[in-house]
Amino acid sequence: MSGQKKFYVTTPIYYPSSDLHIGHTYTTVAADTMNRFKKLQGYDSYFITGTDEHGQKIEKIALEHNMSPQEYVDGVVSGVKKLWDTMNVQYNQFIRTTDVDHIETIQAIFRKLYEQGDIYKGKYEGLYCTPCESFWTESQAPDGICPDCKRKLEQASEEAYFFRMSKYADRLLAYMEEHPDFIQPEARKNEMINNFIKPGLQDLCVSRTSFQWGVPVDFDPGHVVYVWIDALPNYLSALGYCNEKEDKMASYWPPDLQLVGKDIIRFHTIYWPIILMALDLPLPEKIYGHGWILLKEGKMSKSLGNVVDPVELVKKYGTDALRYYILREMNFGGDSAYSEDLLISRINSDLANDLGNLLNRTTAMTVKYFDGQIPPVREERPEDEELKEQMISLPGKVSKLMDQPDFAKALETIWKAVSATNKYIDENKPWALGKNPEEKDRLAQVMYQLSESLRFLGILIGPFMPETGKKILDYLNVEEEYRSWNSLHAFGLCPFEKRYDRCEPLFPRIERKKEKE
Repeated sequence: MSGQKKFYVTTPIYYPSSDLHIGHTYTTVAADTMNRFKKLQGYDSYFITGTDEHGQKIEKIALEHNMSPQEYVDGVVSGVKKLWDTMNVQYNQFIRTTDVDHIETIQAIFRKLYEQGDIYKGKYEGLYCTPCESFWTESQAPDGICPDCKRKLEQASEEAYFFRMSKYADRLLAYMEEHPDFIQPEARKNEMINNFIKPGLQDLCVSRTSFQWGVPVDFDPGHVVYVWIDALPNYLSALGYCNEKEDKMASYWPPDLQLVGKDIIRFHTIYWPIILMALDLPLPEKIYGHGWILLKEGKMSKSLGNVVDPVELVKKYGTDALRYYILREMNFGGDSAYSEDLLISRINSDLANDLGNLLNRTTAMTVKYFDGQIPPVREERPEDEELKEQMISLPGKVSKLMDQPDFAKALETIWKAVSATNKYIDENKPWALGKNPEEKDRLAQVMYQLSESLRFLGILIGPFMPETGKKILDYLNVEEEYRSWNSLHAFGLCPFEKRYDRCEPLFPRIERKKEKE
């Protein structure tokens, strides 16, 4: 579409792991929701995710399994894609750092930075964390323990290439100060400035010679590109930067929103923008570093045996219920605790009682009193205005919250409208109106108000819970032209000409005793 607004949203590419847990769904479900929301608003939105498949750790694990690194990552990546299918994640591209196009991009970037003097050859001697693929200085880890994963660091010594991070430190600091929304939440930005930039950035080791599983430095055999220079530019290789893919840089660059976990915020807000500055490319509009989903005992870990499997939760409760819980209950800017009891409570209260009961009562009474088809002759009264005004203002409120982004507040705002619609039923008592033939026109208006409100709710819920939003609109027989963002500019557009039937429960209640058994 000519002149269509563009939006580019990304998640980090995930390190191949055989113990996928609910935490892995956090960023990707959020990005998928944002992508769907922007598409609903009419944007040409582009969403990428993928896997970061190189490094010493992968090479070591593959050897332990008597497999080649490629065979190992192929198997794990298959599991990652299945998880996204299970969570109903619709990405535009799935990037793998073993893709030929990506390797081409990385080699071109490395060569360019070397030729312009930003990369130079030297020798690395210092501390290294293999699980995190991170280098640390003595001042950053005086006790020899990795500040991120708390494992013991190893002494490393090898020939390597280095990237002149220090050259761009002042420029990056100035950019952060001039663009206060560049890193969100605010605490993440302050942490990067005070803990890493102001104390002084050291040049970054960007190649290794002690293992071979990586992108080869094409002008110096024996060197492979260090993981963060390999992984971070996937956001560029996806758009055809310096490779044979279709060139989409002009359409989508720079990214509007890059969602990352707080554990990799340093790489995305220091290394990544400096790489882009060196390449003379615009920086992302916003990088948002969210917290973790935690258990009572702390982080999920396969070694602790406390991994929460999202696939099992979907089997028990459904994809949309889990998506809703992740987006509604978790404090996106900070850490949040996972609880299956709380998940069940959300299903029973928010989804079954509030939303499901609203749809069930509306369709049941419309079928009972009007054979499922609301008459065109209706009687509107002043008491209808409050609900109408709330629905008309709802899209704008949700849009502002999504721009922050604040998924939990956006859903909270939608559910306030759900509650208001249920309150409208209680105040207008359609069951009482149905007993009086003289109130038939008024009853028709009440049922129309409810159906039209549910149309608004179904459209706005759709990005968060795609199956549920569609079910609501399908049950009400809403025609395609009344399912768009533009159709929300006024209340009362949908004629509800087609007859509809009483719906099945959207979310059956979960019996806690039975579930525990």
